[in-house]
Amino acid sequence: MVLQQRTPLLPRQKSFIPLQIPNPFIHEINLTVNDKIRMVICGLFILPFRIVLFLTVLLTSWLVATIVTCCIPKDNVEPIKGWRRTVTKHFISCLGRLFFFSMGFHVRVIGKRASSLEAPVFVVAPHSSFFDGIAVITSGMPSIVSREENISVPIFGSILCALQPVLVSRVDPDSRRNTINEITKRTTSKGKWPQVLIFPEGTCTNRSCLISFKPGAFLPLVPVQPIILRYPNTLDTVTWTWQGYTVAKLLLMTVCQVCTNVEVEFLPVYVPSEEEEKDYFLYANNVRDYMARSLGIPFTDHTYEDCRLMLTARDLTLPMEAGLVEFTKISRKLNLKWNNFEKQLEVYASIADLSKGGRIGIEEFANHLKLPVSDLLRELFALFDRNKDGTIDFREYVIGIAILCHPANSEDTIQMAFKLFDIDGDGSITENEFSSLLRSSLGVPDLDVSKLFQDMDADESGKLCYEEFKNFFLSHPEYSKLFTTYLDHQKYYLHVLQQEEEEDKNLEPFIAGNQDTNSSIEEATSSSDKKVD
Repeated sequence: MVLQQRTPLLPRQKSFIPLQIPNPFIHEINLTVNDKIRMVICGLFILPFRIVLFLTVLLTSWLVATIVTCCIPKDNVEPIKGWRRTVTKHFISCLGRLFFFSMGFHVRVIGKRASSLEAPVFVVAPHSSFFDGIAVITSGMPSIVSREENISVPIFGSILCALQPVLVSRVDPDSRRNTINEITKRTTSKGKWPQVLIFPEGTCTNRSCLISFKPGAFLPLVPVQPIILRYPNTLDTVTWTWQGYTVAKLLLMTVCQVCTNVEVEFLPVYVPSEEEEKDYFLYANNVRDYMARSLGIPFTDHTYEDCRLMLTARDLTLPMEAGLVEFTKISRKLNLKWNNFEKQLEVYASIADLSKGGRIGIEEFANHLKLPVSDLLRELFALFDRNKDGTIDFREYVIGIAILCHPANSEDTIQMAFKLFDIDGDGSITENEFSSLLRSSLGVPDLDVSKLFQDMDADESGKLCYEEFKNFFLSHPEYSKLFTTYLDHQKYYLHVLQQEEEEDKNLEPFIAGNQDTNSSIEEATSSSDKKVD
Protein backbone atom coordinates (compact mmCIF):
# COMPACT_ATOMS: atom_id res chain seq x y z
CA MET A 1 0.00 0.00 0.00
CA VAL A 2 2.81 2.38 0.80
CA LEU A 3 4.29 1.94 -2.66
CA GLN A 4 0.99 2.43 -4.41
CA GLN A 5 0.50 5.72 -2.58
CA ARG A 6 4.02 6.91 -3.30
CA THR A 7 4.25 6.00 -7.00
CA PRO A 8 2.35 9.06 -8.36
CA LEU A 9 4.79 11.32 -6.46
CA LEU A 10 7.87 10.05 -8.27
CA PRO A 11 9.84 12.81 -10.02
CA ARG A 12 9.66 11.24 -13.51
CA GLN A 13 11.99 13.78 -15.07
CA LYS A 14 14.74 12.50 -12.77
CA SER A 15 13.87 8.83 -12.42
CA PHE A 16 15.05 7.84 -15.89
CA ILE A 17 17.22 10.16 -17.96
CA PRO A 18 18.50 8.52 -21.15
CA LEU A 19 21.99 9.45 -22.24
CA GLN A 20 21.98 11.85 -25.16
CA ILE A 21 24.59 10.05 -27.28
CA PRO A 22 25.33 11.95 -30.50
CA ASN A 23 24.18 9.84 -33.41
CA PRO A 24 27.31 9.04 -35.47
CA PHE A 25 25.20 8.07 -38.49
CA ILE A 26 23.45 11.40 -39.07
CA HIS A 27 24.82 14.52 -40.71
CA GLU A 28 22.92 17.73 -41.26
CA ILE A 29 24.10 20.71 -43.29
CA ASN A 30 22.69 24.09 -42.34
CA LEU A 31 23.30 26.38 -45.28
CA THR A 32 23.23 30.11 -44.62
CA VAL A 33 22.29 32.68 -47.23
CA ASN A 34 26.00 33.49 -47.72
CA ASP A 35 26.76 29.80 -48.29
CA LYS A 36 24.10 29.58 -50.97
CA ILE A 37 25.28 32.76 -52.70
CA ARG A 38 28.88 31.53 -52.68
CA MET A 39 27.83 28.19 -54.18
CA VAL A 40 25.88 29.90 -56.95
CA ILE A 41 28.85 32.13 -57.84
CA CYS A 42 31.25 29.16 -57.86
CA GLY A 43 28.77 27.17 -59.89
CA LEU A 44 28.60 29.87 -62.54
CA PHE A 45 32.28 30.75 -62.86
CA ILE A 46 34.37 27.81 -61.56
CA LEU A 47 32.25 24.70 -62.04
CA PRO A 48 32.43 24.61 -65.89
CA PHE A 49 36.26 24.51 -65.81
CA ARG A 50 36.22 21.85 -63.11
CA ILE A 51 33.86 19.68 -65.13
CA VAL A 52 36.11 19.82 -68.18
CA LEU A 53 39.22 18.99 -66.12
CA PHE A 54 37.34 16.28 -64.20
CA LEU A 55 36.20 14.47 -67.34
CA THR A 56 39.62 14.78 -68.97
CA VAL A 57 41.40 13.26 -65.97
CA LEU A 58 38.76 10.55 -65.58
CA LEU A 59 38.98 9.41 -69.20
CA THR A 60 42.78 9.52 -69.14
CA SER A 61 42.84 7.40 -65.96
CA TRP A 62 40.44 4.92 -67.54
CA LEU A 63 42.63 4.65 -70.64
CA VAL A 64 45.81 4.09 -68.61
CA ALA A 65 44.07 1.55 -66.34
CA THR A 66 42.79 -0.35 -69.38
CA ILE A 67 46.31 -0.57 -70.81
CA VAL A 68 47.72 -1.71 -67.45
CA THR A 69 45.14 -4.48 -67.00
CA CYS A 70 45.02 -5.77 -70.58
CA CYS A 71 46.11 -9.37 -71.21
CA ILE A 72 46.20 -10.29 -67.52
CA PRO A 73 43.73 -12.61 -65.74
CA LYS A 74 41.07 -10.93 -63.65
CA ASP A 75 41.05 -13.51 -60.88
CA ASN A 76 43.99 -11.78 -59.13
CA VAL A 77 45.90 -15.01 -58.65
CA GLU A 78 49.26 -13.27 -59.08
CA PRO A 79 50.28 -9.69 -58.24
CA ILE A 80 50.85 -7.16 -61.02
CA LYS A 81 54.58 -6.61 -61.49
CA GLY A 82 57.06 -4.68 -63.62
CA TRP A 83 56.00 -1.68 -65.67
CA ARG A 84 52.32 -2.33 -64.94
CA ARG A 85 52.81 -1.86 -61.23
CA THR A 86 55.08 1.16 -61.78
CA VAL A 87 52.46 2.87 -63.96
CA THR A 88 49.72 2.11 -61.43
CA LYS A 89 51.75 3.29 -58.45
CA HIS A 90 53.05 6.52 -59.95
CA PHE A 91 51.19 7.61 -63.08
CA ILE A 92 47.65 6.68 -61.99
CA SER A 93 48.46 8.06 -58.53
CA CYS A 94 49.35 11.44 -60.09
CA LEU A 95 46.16 11.35 -62.12
CA GLY A 96 44.26 10.63 -58.92
CA ARG A 97 45.66 13.72 -57.22
CA LEU A 98 44.73 15.75 -60.31
CA PHE A 99 41.27 14.14 -60.13
CA PHE A 100 40.70 15.47 -56.62
CA PHE A 101 42.23 18.81 -57.57
CA SER A 102 39.66 19.10 -60.35
CA MET A 103 36.95 18.92 -57.67
CA GLY A 104 38.55 21.70 -55.63
CA PHE A 105 40.37 19.59 -53.02
CA HIS A 106 43.50 20.82 -51.31
CA VAL A 107 45.29 17.76 -49.90
CA ARG A 108 47.80 17.99 -47.05
CA VAL A 109 49.80 14.88 -46.18
CA ILE A 110 51.30 14.54 -42.68
CA GLY A 111 53.74 11.85 -41.62
CA LYS A 112 55.61 9.18 -43.55
CA ARG A 113 54.12 6.23 -45.37
CA ALA A 114 55.54 2.87 -44.29
CA SER A 115 56.80 0.28 -46.75
CA SER A 116 55.03 -3.02 -47.37
CA LEU A 117 57.61 -4.85 -45.26
CA GLU A 118 57.09 -2.46 -42.33
CA ALA A 119 53.28 -2.48 -42.49
CA PRO A 120 51.45 -4.75 -44.96
CA VAL A 121 48.09 -3.19 -43.96
CA PHE A 122 46.80 0.38 -43.89
CA VAL A 123 43.77 1.03 -41.65
CA VAL A 124 41.95 4.29 -42.38
CA ALA A 125 39.51 6.10 -40.09
CA PRO A 126 37.22 7.83 -39.61
CA HIS A 127 35.36 6.69 -42.70
CA SER A 128 32.85 9.42 -43.49
CA SER A 129 32.64 9.91 -47.24
CA PHE A 130 33.12 8.52 -50.73
CA PHE A 131 35.82 11.19 -50.95
CA ASP A 132 37.90 9.13 -48.50
CA GLY A 133 39.39 7.47 -51.56
CA ILE A 134 42.02 10.19 -51.32
CA ALA A 135 43.70 7.90 -48.77
CA VAL A 136 44.23 5.29 -51.50
CA ILE A 137 46.01 7.81 -53.70
CA THR A 138 48.24 9.29 -51.00
CA SER A 139 49.26 5.83 -49.74
CA GLY A 140 50.72 4.67 -53.06
CA MET A 141 47.73 2.93 -54.70
CA PRO A 142 47.46 -0.15 -52.45
CA SER A 143 44.86 -2.86 -52.94
CA ILE A 144 41.49 -2.25 -51.34
CA VAL A 145 38.58 -4.42 -50.22
CA SER A 146 35.65 -3.80 -52.56
CA ARG A 147 32.31 -5.28 -53.52
CA GLU A 148 32.46 -7.55 -56.53
CA GLU A 149 29.75 -5.51 -58.26
CA ASN A 150 32.00 -2.45 -58.40
CA ILE A 151 34.18 -4.12 -61.03
CA SER A 152 31.28 -3.83 -63.49
CA VAL A 153 30.85 -0.07 -63.03
CA PRO A 154 31.82 1.70 -66.28
CA ILE A 155 35.16 3.53 -66.22
CA PHE A 156 35.59 3.28 -62.44
CA GLY A 157 35.58 -0.53 -62.66
CA SER A 158 38.63 -0.53 -64.93
CA ILE A 159 40.50 1.84 -62.62
CA LEU A 160 39.60 -0.39 -59.68
CA CYS A 161 40.95 -3.47 -61.50
CA ALA A 162 44.37 -1.80 -61.75
CA LEU A 163 44.53 -1.85 -57.94
CA GLN A 164 43.93 -5.62 -57.81
CA PRO A 165 41.26 -5.32 -55.12
CA VAL A 166 40.15 -8.01 -52.70
CA LEU A 167 36.63 -8.65 -53.92
CA VAL A 168 33.72 -9.45 -51.63
CA SER A 169 30.64 -11.23 -52.99
CA ARG A 170 27.26 -10.78 -51.35
CA VAL A 171 25.79 -13.89 -52.96
CA ASP A 172 28.62 -16.30 -52.15
CA PRO A 173 28.13 -17.88 -48.69
CA ASP A 174 31.88 -18.53 -48.48
CA SER A 175 32.80 -14.96 -49.40
CA ARG A 176 33.71 -13.88 -45.88
CA ARG A 177 36.09 -16.80 -45.36
CA ASN A 178 37.59 -16.33 -48.82
CA THR A 179 38.10 -12.62 -48.19
CA ILE A 180 39.91 -13.28 -44.92
CA ASN A 181 42.10 -15.90 -46.58
CA GLU A 182 42.96 -13.54 -49.44
CA ILE A 183 43.85 -10.69 -47.09
CA THR A 184 46.00 -13.03 -45.02
CA LYS A 185 47.76 -14.36 -48.14
CA ARG A 186 48.60 -10.88 -49.38
CA THR A 187 49.66 -9.38 -46.07
CA THR A 188 51.99 -12.28 -45.27
CA SER A 189 53.61 -12.34 -48.72
CA LYS A 190 56.60 -10.28 -47.51
CA GLY A 191 56.14 -7.50 -50.06
CA LYS A 192 55.20 -9.55 -53.14
CA TRP A 193 51.67 -8.15 -53.13
CA PRO A 194 50.80 -4.45 -52.76
CA GLN A 195 49.79 -3.28 -49.32
CA VAL A 196 46.11 -3.66 -48.44
CA LEU A 197 44.05 -0.64 -47.38
CA ILE A 198 40.95 -1.20 -45.25
CA PHE A 199 38.36 1.07 -43.66
CA PRO A 200 37.83 -1.01 -40.50
CA GLU A 201 34.66 0.80 -39.38
CA GLY A 202 32.85 -0.78 -42.31
CA THR A 203 30.40 2.09 -42.76
CA CYS A 204 30.32 5.89 -42.92
CA THR A 205 29.90 8.09 -39.86
CA ASN A 206 29.93 11.84 -39.23
CA ARG A 207 33.44 11.75 -37.68
CA SER A 208 32.15 12.69 -34.23
CA CYS A 209 33.63 9.45 -32.88
CA LEU A 210 35.22 6.18 -33.98
CA ILE A 211 32.85 3.22 -33.98
CA SER A 212 33.85 -0.43 -33.59
CA PHE A 213 36.55 -1.74 -35.90
CA LYS A 214 35.80 -4.93 -37.77
CA PRO A 215 38.53 -7.54 -37.24
CA GLY A 216 39.33 -8.23 -40.93
CA ALA A 217 42.37 -5.96 -41.05
CA PHE A 218 43.75 -7.46 -37.84
CA LEU A 219 43.15 -11.17 -38.38
CA PRO A 220 46.55 -11.69 -40.11
CA LEU A 221 48.17 -10.33 -36.92
CA VAL A 222 50.71 -8.29 -38.89
CA PRO A 223 51.79 -4.69 -38.18
CA VAL A 224 49.41 -2.02 -39.48
CA GLN A 225 49.88 1.64 -40.23
CA PRO A 226 46.94 3.76 -39.08
CA ILE A 227 45.90 6.61 -41.38
CA ILE A 228 43.58 9.29 -40.00
CA LEU A 229 41.52 11.66 -42.13
CA ARG A 230 40.42 15.18 -41.30
CA TYR A 231 38.29 17.62 -43.28
CA PRO A 232 39.03 20.98 -41.60
CA ASN A 233 36.38 23.05 -43.41
CA THR A 234 33.93 25.61 -42.09
CA LEU A 235 31.12 24.04 -44.12
CA ASP A 236 31.13 20.24 -44.22
CA THR A 237 29.75 19.08 -47.57
CA VAL A 238 31.73 15.85 -47.78
CA THR A 239 30.20 13.76 -44.99
CA TRP A 240 27.88 11.07 -46.31
CA THR A 241 25.92 9.16 -43.67
CA TRP A 242 22.82 7.02 -43.45
CA GLN A 243 20.57 10.01 -42.85
CA GLY A 244 21.38 13.14 -44.78
CA TYR A 245 22.05 14.37 -48.30
CA THR A 246 22.39 12.04 -51.28
CA VAL A 247 25.66 11.42 -53.14
CA ALA A 248 24.63 13.67 -56.04
CA LYS A 249 23.76 16.63 -53.80
CA LEU A 250 26.93 16.33 -51.73
CA LEU A 251 29.07 16.07 -54.85
CA LEU A 252 27.43 19.16 -56.36
CA MET A 253 27.79 21.20 -53.16
CA THR A 254 31.43 20.15 -52.80
CA VAL A 255 32.52 21.05 -56.33
CA CYS A 256 30.74 24.39 -55.88
CA GLN A 257 33.07 25.29 -52.98
CA VAL A 258 36.09 27.51 -53.60
CA CYS A 259 38.29 24.95 -51.84
CA THR A 260 37.78 21.79 -49.80
CA ASN A 261 40.59 20.94 -47.38
CA VAL A 262 41.55 17.39 -46.41
CA GLU A 263 44.38 16.20 -44.20
CA VAL A 264 45.80 12.69 -44.47
CA GLU A 265 48.04 11.78 -41.55
CA PHE A 266 50.19 8.65 -41.46
CA LEU A 267 50.65 7.58 -37.86
CA PRO A 268 53.59 5.43 -36.71
CA VAL A 269 53.31 1.73 -37.49
CA TYR A 270 51.41 -0.21 -34.84
CA VAL A 271 53.00 -3.58 -34.03
CA PRO A 272 50.75 -6.02 -32.10
CA SER A 273 51.92 -7.15 -28.67
CA GLU A 274 52.00 -10.78 -27.57
CA GLU A 275 48.66 -10.30 -25.84
CA GLU A 276 47.14 -8.73 -28.96
CA GLU A 277 48.46 -11.54 -31.12
CA LYS A 278 46.32 -13.92 -29.06
CA ASP A 279 43.19 -11.78 -29.39
CA TYR A 280 42.58 -9.90 -32.64
CA PHE A 281 39.53 -8.16 -31.14
CA LEU A 282 41.82 -6.64 -28.52
CA TYR A 283 44.23 -5.71 -31.30
CA ALA A 284 41.46 -3.96 -33.25
CA ASN A 285 40.16 -2.12 -30.17
CA ASN A 286 43.61 -0.92 -29.15
CA VAL A 287 44.35 0.41 -32.64
CA ARG A 288 40.99 2.19 -32.61
CA ASP A 289 41.78 3.73 -29.21
CA TYR A 290 45.18 4.85 -30.48
CA MET A 291 43.63 6.51 -33.55
CA ALA A 292 40.86 8.12 -31.48
CA ARG A 293 43.43 9.69 -29.15
CA SER A 294 45.35 11.03 -32.14
CA LEU A 295 42.16 12.54 -33.52
CA GLY A 296 41.05 13.87 -30.14
CA ILE A 297 37.60 12.29 -30.42
CA PRO A 298 35.80 9.62 -28.37
CA PHE A 299 35.05 6.08 -29.48
CA THR A 300 31.90 4.00 -29.13
CA ASP A 301 30.89 0.39 -29.71
CA HIS A 302 28.42 1.17 -32.47
CA THR A 303 28.73 -0.99 -35.57
CA TYR A 304 27.18 -1.54 -38.96
CA GLU A 305 24.50 -3.58 -37.17
CA ASP A 306 23.33 -0.37 -35.51
CA CYS A 307 22.85 1.10 -38.99
CA ARG A 308 20.72 -1.90 -39.85
CA LEU A 309 18.65 -1.36 -36.72
CA MET A 310 18.28 2.33 -37.56
CA LEU A 311 17.08 1.50 -41.05
CA THR A 312 14.70 -1.09 -39.65
CA ALA A 313 13.36 1.52 -37.23
CA ARG A 314 12.90 3.98 -40.08
CA ASP A 315 11.08 1.41 -42.23
CA LEU A 316 8.78 0.76 -39.28
CA THR A 317 8.08 4.53 -39.07
CA LEU A 318 9.99 4.74 -35.80
CA PRO A 319 12.60 7.38 -34.98
CA MET A 320 15.96 6.16 -36.30
CA GLU A 321 17.52 6.83 -32.89
CA ALA A 322 15.36 4.02 -31.49
CA GLY A 323 17.74 1.59 -33.15
CA LEU A 324 20.91 3.29 -31.96
CA VAL A 325 21.74 0.93 -29.12
CA GLU A 326 25.39 -0.12 -29.51
CA PHE A 327 23.97 -3.50 -30.39
CA THR A 328 27.24 -5.40 -30.76
CA LYS A 329 28.56 -4.41 -27.34
CA ILE A 330 25.38 -5.53 -25.60
CA SER A 331 24.90 -8.68 -27.66
CA ARG A 332 28.38 -10.04 -26.88
CA LYS A 333 27.65 -10.15 -23.17
CA LEU A 334 23.91 -10.85 -23.12
CA ASN A 335 23.91 -13.26 -26.05
CA LEU A 336 21.37 -11.19 -27.97
CA LYS A 337 20.82 -12.23 -31.56
CA TRP A 338 20.37 -9.77 -34.41
CA ASN A 339 17.21 -11.39 -35.72
CA ASN A 340 15.62 -11.49 -32.27
CA PHE A 341 16.43 -7.85 -31.64
CA GLU A 342 15.08 -6.82 -35.02
CA LYS A 343 11.88 -8.69 -34.17
CA GLN A 344 11.73 -6.77 -30.90
CA LEU A 345 11.69 -3.53 -32.87
CA GLU A 346 8.90 -4.91 -35.01
CA VAL A 347 6.93 -5.77 -31.89
CA TYR A 348 7.36 -2.24 -30.53
CA ALA A 349 6.27 -0.85 -33.87
CA SER A 350 3.14 -3.01 -33.91
CA ILE A 351 2.31 -1.97 -30.35
CA ALA A 352 2.81 1.68 -31.28
CA ASP A 353 0.73 1.27 -34.41
CA LEU A 354 -2.22 0.02 -32.36
CA SER A 355 -1.82 2.68 -29.69
CA LYS A 356 -2.42 6.39 -29.72
CA GLY A 357 0.48 8.25 -31.27
CA GLY A 358 3.02 5.59 -30.34
CA ARG A 359 2.20 5.62 -26.63
CA ILE A 360 1.14 2.56 -24.66
CA GLY A 361 -0.66 2.11 -21.36
CA ILE A 362 0.01 -0.23 -18.44
CA GLU A 363 -2.19 -3.01 -19.85
CA GLU A 364 -0.38 -3.05 -23.21
CA PHE A 365 2.93 -2.85 -21.37
CA ALA A 366 2.01 -5.87 -19.23
CA ASN A 367 0.79 -7.87 -22.22
CA HIS A 368 4.06 -7.26 -24.05
CA LEU A 369 6.14 -8.40 -21.07
CA LYS A 370 3.82 -11.36 -20.48
CA LEU A 371 3.47 -10.29 -16.84
CA PRO A 372 0.46 -9.48 -14.68
CA VAL A 373 -0.18 -5.88 -13.66
CA SER A 374 1.56 -5.75 -10.29
CA ASP A 375 3.21 -3.20 -8.02
CA LEU A 376 6.56 -4.12 -9.56
CA LEU A 377 5.25 -3.52 -13.07
CA ARG A 378 3.67 -0.23 -12.02
CA GLU A 379 7.02 0.89 -10.60
CA LEU A 380 8.81 -0.01 -13.82
CA PHE A 381 6.09 1.67 -15.85
CA ALA A 382 6.33 4.78 -13.65
CA LEU A 383 10.02 5.14 -14.46
CA PHE A 384 9.08 5.89 -18.08
CA ASP A 385 5.79 7.74 -17.47
CA ARG A 386 7.46 11.13 -17.13
CA ASN A 387 4.44 13.35 -17.69
CA LYS A 388 2.16 11.31 -15.37
CA ASP A 389 -0.53 10.74 -18.01
CA GLY A 390 -0.71 6.98 -17.58
CA THR A 391 1.08 6.24 -20.85
CA ILE A 392 4.69 5.84 -21.89
CA ASP A 393 6.51 6.55 -25.11
CA PHE A 394 7.66 3.14 -26.31
CA ARG A 395 10.77 4.80 -27.78
CA GLU A 396 11.99 5.62 -24.29
CA TYR A 397 11.40 2.03 -23.34
CA VAL A 398 13.48 0.81 -26.29
CA ILE A 399 16.30 3.10 -25.24
CA GLY A 400 15.88 1.94 -21.67
CA ILE A 401 16.27 -1.74 -22.37
CA ALA A 402 19.20 -0.89 -24.60
CA ILE A 403 20.99 0.49 -21.52
CA LEU A 404 21.76 3.90 -22.93
CA CYS A 405 22.09 5.55 -19.53
CA HIS A 406 24.74 7.30 -17.52
CA PRO A 407 26.78 4.77 -15.54
CA ALA A 408 27.30 5.45 -11.86
CA ASN A 409 30.06 3.42 -10.23
CA SER A 410 30.53 4.90 -6.79
CA GLU A 411 31.20 2.55 -3.88
CA ASP A 412 27.78 3.29 -2.40
CA THR A 413 26.08 2.59 -5.71
CA ILE A 414 27.85 -0.75 -6.08
CA GLN A 415 26.96 -1.77 -2.53
CA MET A 416 23.32 -0.85 -3.05
CA ALA A 417 23.24 -2.72 -6.36
CA PHE A 418 24.71 -5.82 -4.70
CA LYS A 419 22.08 -5.74 -1.97
CA LEU A 420 19.41 -5.29 -4.61
CA PHE A 421 20.45 -8.53 -6.35
CA ASP A 422 21.16 -10.44 -3.13
CA ILE A 423 17.49 -11.26 -2.60
CA ASP A 424 17.89 -13.70 0.31
CA GLY A 425 20.54 -11.54 2.00
CA ASP A 426 23.13 -14.32 2.33
CA GLY A 427 26.02 -12.19 1.04
CA SER A 428 26.15 -13.78 -2.40
CA ILE A 429 24.20 -13.68 -5.65
CA THR A 430 23.10 -16.83 -7.47
CA GLU A 431 22.41 -16.95 -11.19
CA ASN A 432 18.68 -17.28 -10.48
CA GLU A 433 18.70 -14.15 -8.32
CA PHE A 434 20.74 -12.32 -10.92
CA SER A 435 18.60 -13.32 -13.89
CA SER A 436 15.29 -12.73 -12.09
CA LEU A 437 15.86 -9.05 -11.46
CA LEU A 438 17.78 -8.46 -14.67
CA ARG A 439 15.03 -9.87 -16.83
CA SER A 440 12.44 -7.76 -15.05
CA SER A 441 14.48 -4.57 -15.29
CA LEU A 442 15.17 -5.09 -19.00
CA GLY A 443 11.67 -6.23 -19.78
CA VAL A 444 12.90 -9.27 -21.72
CA PRO A 445 11.53 -12.41 -20.00
CA ASP A 446 13.52 -14.91 -22.09
CA LEU A 447 16.84 -13.06 -21.95
CA ASP A 448 19.89 -15.35 -21.73
CA VAL A 449 22.20 -13.94 -19.05
CA SER A 450 24.33 -17.04 -18.51
CA LYS A 451 27.42 -15.68 -20.31
CA LEU A 452 27.29 -12.38 -18.44
CA PHE A 453 26.97 -14.20 -15.10
CA GLN A 454 29.86 -16.53 -15.97
CA ASP A 455 32.07 -13.58 -16.86
CA MET A 456 31.34 -12.02 -13.47
CA ASP A 457 31.84 -15.29 -11.59
CA ALA A 458 35.64 -15.14 -11.57
CA ASP A 459 36.18 -18.13 -9.24
CA GLU A 460 33.53 -20.24 -11.03
CA SER A 461 31.78 -20.98 -7.75
CA GLY A 462 28.29 -20.48 -9.14
CA LYS A 463 27.81 -17.48 -6.84
CA LEU A 464 28.96 -13.87 -6.94
CA CYS A 465 30.60 -12.43 -3.86
CA TYR A 466 30.75 -8.69 -3.36
CA GLU A 467 34.37 -8.41 -4.59
CA GLU A 468 33.53 -10.17 -7.88
CA PHE A 469 30.50 -7.95 -8.32
CA LYS A 470 32.51 -4.80 -7.56
CA ASN A 471 35.43 -5.73 -9.83
CA PHE A 472 33.11 -6.34 -12.74
CA PHE A 473 31.43 -2.96 -12.13
CA LEU A 474 34.72 -1.11 -12.14
CA SER A 475 36.14 -2.86 -15.21
CA HIS A 476 32.89 -2.75 -17.23
CA PRO A 477 31.31 0.67 -16.56
CA GLU A 478 29.03 0.33 -19.58
CA TYR A 479 26.95 -2.21 -17.63
CA SER A 480 26.54 -0.31 -14.40
CA LYS A 481 23.22 1.26 -15.27
CA LEU A 482 21.97 -2.14 -16.29
CA PHE A 483 22.19 -3.14 -12.62
CA THR A 484 21.20 0.18 -11.03
CA THR A 485 18.15 1.39 -12.95
CA TYR A 486 16.07 1.08 -9.79
CA LEU A 487 18.52 2.61 -7.34
CA ASP A 488 17.41 6.20 -7.88
CA HIS A 489 13.90 4.93 -7.35
CA GLN A 490 14.89 3.34 -4.06
CA LYS A 491 16.74 6.45 -2.93
CA TYR A 492 13.70 8.55 -3.67
CA TYR A 493 11.48 6.37 -1.48
CA LEU A 494 14.00 6.57 1.33
CA HIS A 495 14.12 10.36 0.95
CA VAL A 496 10.30 10.61 1.12
CA LEU A 497 10.13 8.36 4.18
CA GLN A 498 12.87 10.35 5.89
CA GLN A 499 10.86 13.52 5.27
CA GLU A 500 7.83 11.86 6.82
CA GLU A 501 9.99 10.88 9.77
CA GLU A 502 10.87 14.53 10.34
CA GLU A 503 7.20 15.50 10.05
CA ASP A 504 6.18 12.77 12.49
CA LYS A 505 8.77 13.97 15.01
CA ASN A 506 7.35 17.47 14.79
CA LEU A 507 3.86 16.09 15.40
CA GLU A 508 4.79 13.76 18.27
CA PRO A 509 3.29 16.00 21.02
CA PHE A 510 -0.06 16.04 19.24
CA ILE A 511 -0.34 12.39 18.17
CA ALA A 512 -1.00 9.67 20.71
CA GLY A 513 0.39 6.19 20.22
CA ASN A 514 3.05 7.33 17.83
CA GLN A 515 4.99 4.36 16.36
CA ASP A 516 8.75 4.24 16.22
CA THR A 517 9.63 6.11 13.01
CA ASN A 518 12.97 4.46 12.45
CA SER A 519 11.30 1.06 12.49
CA SER A 520 8.78 2.28 9.92
CA ILE A 521 11.53 3.41 7.62
CA GLU A 522 13.29 0.06 7.83
CA GLU A 523 10.07 -1.85 7.16
CA ALA A 524 9.13 0.36 4.24
CA THR A 525 12.61 0.15 2.73
CA SER A 526 12.60 -3.62 3.09
CA SER A 527 9.19 -3.75 1.44
CA SER A 528 10.49 -1.61 -1.37
CA ASP A 529 13.38 -4.02 -1.92
CA LYS A 530 10.99 -6.94 -2.21
CA LYS A 531 8.91 -5.02 -4.73
CA VAL A 532 11.98 -4.57 -6.85
CA ASP A 533 12.50 -8.31 -6.80
